[in-house]
Amino acid sequence: MTIQANHVPPAGHSIFESWGRTAYRRRRLILIIALLVAGLGALWGTSIFGAVQTAGGFNAPDSQSQHEANLATQAFGRDAGDVVVLYSSQTLTTASPAFRSAVTSTLAALPHSRVESYASYWSTGSRQFVSASGHQTYAVIELAGSGDTARQDGYDAIKTQLSAPGLHSQVGGVIPTDETIDKQTTANITRAEGLSFPILAILLLVIFGSLTAACMPLAIGALGILGSFTALRLLTLVTGVSVFSLNITTILGLGLGIDYGLFLVTRFREELHKQGTVEDAVARTVATAGRTVLVSAATVAIVLASLMLFPETILRSIGYGGVATVLVDMIAALTVLPALLAVLGPKVNSLRIRRSVQRPPAAENSGGWYRLAHSVMRRPVLYAIPIVVLLLGLGSPFLHVAWGGVDATALPSSAAPRIVTEALNRDFPGNPTAPIEAVVQFRGPVTGSPSRTAGLASYASRLDHVSGVTAAQVTGIRGNVARIDLSYGPGPYTPQARVIAGHVRDVAAPPGATAAVGGQTAALADELSGIGHTLPWMALAVVLATFVLLFLAFGSLVLPLEAIVANILSLSAMYGVVTWIFADGHLSGLLSFTPNGTISPTIPVLMFAIMFGLSMDYEVFLLSRIRERYVATGDNTAAIASGLQRTGGVITSAALLLLIVIGMFSISSITFIKLLGVGMIVALILDATLVRMLLVPATMRLLGDANWWAPAPLRRLATRYGIREDNGSGPGAVAQPQPESVRT
Repeated sequence: MTIQANHVPPAGHSIFESWGRTAYRRRRLILIIALLVAGLGALWGTSIFGAVQTAGGFNAPDSQSQHEANLATQAFGRDAGDVVVLYSSQTLTTASPAFRSAVTSTLAALPHSRVESYASYWSTGSRQFVSASGHQTYAVIELAGSGDTARQDGYDAIKTQLSAPGLHSQVGGVIPTDETIDKQTTANITRAEGLSFPILAILLLVIFGSLTAACMPLAIGALGILGSFTALRLLTLVTGVSVFSLNITTILGLGLGIDYGLFLVTRFREELHKQGTVEDAVARTVATAGRTVLVSAATVAIVLASLMLFPETILRSIGYGGVATVLVDMIAALTVLPALLAVLGPKVNSLRIRRSVQRPPAAENSGGWYRLAHSVMRRPVLYAIPIVVLLLGLGSPFLHVAWGGVDATALPSSAAPRIVTEALNRDFPGNPTAPIEAVVQFRGPVTGSPSRTAGLASYASRLDHVSGVTAAQVTGIRGNVARIDLSYGPGPYTPQARVIAGHVRDVAAPPGATAAVGGQTAALADELSGIGHTLPWMALAVVLATFVLLFLAFGSLVLPLEAIVANILSLSAMYGVVTWIFADGHLSGLLSFTPNGTISPTIPVLMFAIMFGLSMDYEVFLLSRIRERYVATGDNTAAIASGLQRTGGVITSAALLLLIVIGMFSISSITFIKLLGVGMIVALILDATLVRMLLVPATMRLLGDANWWAPAPLRRLATRYGIREDNGSGPGAVAQPQPESVRT
């Protein structure tokens, strides 16, 4: 026997339903505006590929290492190696006149209009330019030009002139590395879009059973991509935008656009069988699924906005672009899609491949997902505990993650810039590409001042005696600035190297001078420190904002906590799996990458922002349907089963479609983009299956009606200010709960 709950009828139209009716009446105007915006995106927004910053943006701009780099550049010019050319011979050594003549004549022939300066073994006399075997040497070329574009043009003009006759020549350095990464990034986006759209179209056709319906989410996804490109292009007018943000915003634009389109079209087809007119069906779709899309988009946008708290260019630009992309997808889903549905009406089911598409939806108290929900809720503890243990176990490798930077090792092992970088680190004495640098600034010129010269020598001597430092050499004096390069044994990204850099920073500067310590190792230490200081504030902002938004949407203090904990579990599993694969090197052959044993600390921050938002996306869709039934019946168990029946197929379909999008990006030849893709795939699979379909129902069944608890003052607050479907059934207005003892 079941006691009937007190139904709370709607007291009037909500703002969502009113907007749905407006979209119906202004459908032609909306579609005309959408076409104009799409044209703008296609013509101007796609110029973003030429306006973004080149690879980089991982360093903290206000750190000591960045200050050291800026000071060294002002005093000595760039020394990071715009272009590094590796010359080698199997038979000749650098002592051979033929070897010397081939290299020096090649460098001397380079045009002065393109090359500011160059350094080699024969121009400096330094043995650090000669490999241990004597069969290799390298030249460092500084290009002319005041900006990245000018130096890139200079490199394009000379890159065919760098080969030395009779020697094997390979080109690396900052400019060739950035060029290779930029080209790979652009090619990856073009290839991913070209491959994903046909596959998505086929899957949507299978899911909807109708070609017309299948085209709707794709249309929103395409608008999302064009909109994201346009938004990023606008951002380049006022701030720097990293080239890597193109991959992320393309994934978000296409993935979220298809997600939102899938949910709205599915609900519209359902409402066509319930409502008397197309206008009523559009209005009800926007009032229900449209409200859910708004809550979901707001949640994702808030999480991505937290990236703006970080000073690194790559994080901030992805934060800006990500928020803009989500807003574009949301606006398209709540304006263009209702207008399209209003124009199509029942024809949304046209061009069908199966007849069942025009049948009314199955009852919400039957079906496979309904039976699965009841199976879970009969044994919630037996489901919940193993899932939690499994997720925590998958996350355990992250406890020993090794941090590193993003450099040429992000490229495939066959790429010339990576070959050059690895050869320099392996075959040459010291750390030719990654010394720890100390730049000392005195109050007056060093040359001609015995006291300052003695102070510099004493400082260099103290640095030479720092534990772990193998040599300290003054490599430049210009005016009141001097530079000291320090060699050391461990790799530049190892914890041991960071300890050495820390000890170097502890050495007092000469009297009357200041010292700044930089280089790759110090930059990584500063990056870790900066992220470590900002990350707690990011997490606090994300958790609080998400909690408040979900409370306003569902009127409960418990459901937001459940959602946040579930997200943390799935994210921990994602982190552990990518550490096991990309840092520990497992499956590298299958995934076609060469591991370098580290993960850039910026990448997990990006993964947190993207996947926390996407995971919450599915949680909002599931809880919205569960709450809809709970408001009507007050039966927690029946509401869970009904909500899962209505959304289980849609959520898994949405996850499958997003997996296709991300999967195309995970085949990227750039290692850390592949890492992002694989990590997101792992998180999506776990989230859309174990977490949303099993763990959430089990947890909600264990908590019972406590899921919907909030103190009376907060219930009134949610009822008054909540994000609700209609004026009478706000988050705080639910049916009278039924005692568990009288339910059957």
